[in-house]
Amino acid sequence: MDLKLPITIFDELTESIVKSSGTLDLASGEIRNVHYEDYDKEALGLPAEDESYEFTSGLLTNGERDVEFRVEVDALSGKYSVTASELLELKGRAAKLFTQQPPPRK
Repeated sequence: MDLKLPITIFDELTESIVKSSGTLDLASGEIRNVHYEDYDKEALGLPAEDESYEFTSGLLTNGERDVEFRVEVDALSGKYSVTASELLELKGRAAKLFTQQPPPRK
């Protein structure tokens, strides 16, 4: 069973938001294959290293439904992840997201 899901990541800075995409491993909480949109990590560094960095969140989407969750960033290694407690809660919310009937079309 593939427990890896595509997510959108938002690194929140005081004056801007850095958007990226990645793959969340629901078994481990690791986020891999992070690709930034309109942001040069090589030139600017990891968004979490910026002095105006505030927090990072993730978004899991299924059709028109979304689940938002907290993402941890290790500034030393540059790795993104979800904590064990957040991952447990996310699994329950994601299960509901993927098993609900889609809303009726208007």
